[in-house]
Amino acid sequence: METMNTTPMASRFTIGLFGRRNAGKSSLINALTGQNIALTSPQAGTTTDPVYKAMELLPIGPVAFVDTAGLDDEGDLGAKRVEKSYEVLRKCNLAVVVVDAAAGITRFESDFIEELQRRKIPAICVVNKCDRGAPGEEALAKLIRLAGIPLVCASTVTGYGIGEVKNQIVANSHFEDAEPALVGDLIHPGDTAVLVTPIDKAAPKGRLILPQQQTIRDIIESDAIAVITKEHELKLTLERLSQPPAIVITDSQAFLKVSADTPPEIPMTSFSILFARQKGDLAEMVRGVRRIERLKPGEKVLIVEGCTHHRQSDDIGTVKIPRWIRQIAGGEIEFVWSSGACFPKDTSGYAVVVHCGGCMLNRREMQYRMDLVREQGTYITNYGVLIAYVMGILPRALAPFPAASLALEESAP
Repeated sequence: METMNTTPMASRFTIGLFGRRNAGKSSLINALTGQNIALTSPQAGTTTDPVYKAMELLPIGPVAFVDTAGLDDEGDLGAKRVEKSYEVLRKCNLAVVVVDAAAGITRFESDFIEELQRRKIPAICVVNKCDRGAPGEEALAKLIRLAGIPLVCASTVTGYGIGEVKNQIVANSHFEDAEPALVGDLIHPGDTAVLVTPIDKAAPKGRLILPQQQTIRDIIESDAIAVITKEHELKLTLERLSQPPAIVITDSQAFLKVSADTPPEIPMTSFSILFARQKGDLAEMVRGVRRIERLKPGEKVLIVEGCTHHRQSDDIGTVKIPRWIRQIAGGEIEFVWSSGACFPKDTSGYAVVVHCGGCMLNRREMQYRMDLVREQGTYITNYGVLIAYVMGILPRALAPFPAASLALEESAP
């Protein structure tokens, strides 16, 4: 269970285990984590849903291992399980392809490895169950050739090779490039960043929401100072600071008041825009918001949230954003909603996809969604970008990001 003191799953380096049924994926994840977190059985198809385990793997740091159902599962239910496994693949920073030593690497595994390479997902291959007979020198050379990726022989029964599996995960992880900073490149050590965090009926009682927590952590890691206030106390907060802050970051729904109370010489943006930049492509989100101006009656808009939550009467995704879009478009627009891990494979029927900040998604998943939308000729934007646009303050909210500001100018009608 995640708490305020644990690293969120979306910020962990994600390592997925994939392979045929009964190749030993669950046994391997238990061996790697040192815990019996995944149910194991000689019967094929024991794992039906992805199983996540958070742990620390140095020098990578916080990681999430994910056990998946067999990619060769059969029948209607099996096809759904395979689809779930491919949903995990979308968010993986590294894939571990698990092969039964007795079966070897077949065309099935080779095709899957080619898919990993097409998606530019780093991968290693683990030849499991070597306690029943490890491949000889000639057979090993053939396996290495067929795999085309780093290969390790192992046994989850004896522990043989498990340490080397961990070594190869670290060596091939490229974890330094997993996710860029949220705000660290916008501030310097000793700077002050003011965070505006409204407390209303939608705010979780007794805690800050995840984007606020993560931004505070990033500021502290940058050796800077985080000052937190509500929107109605912002003006007083700024007056009491001995020096102007390096930046003001606000919840998007307080954009208008925060913009009015923040002197124009102080950079200002929102949590949602910071996450759009970290998780995806902010410039593309900016170009996407311009498409809303050209919406025609009857066109469809997909509104996507990366998590599920209890809806309020004035919910941002189901009430406010549709109202704003109708006002901009000047006509009746059809809306469709999607949340959590669900994201349609076909977005070509939508004029625009409006996505949340994506704090519950990792960068790979968000990049997958943006690539899919782009390939199908649909535009995509973000809650924070849209709200700033509606409020007439998008140029100011993008001022800290030159590439996004340029995209706004170039996409002007």
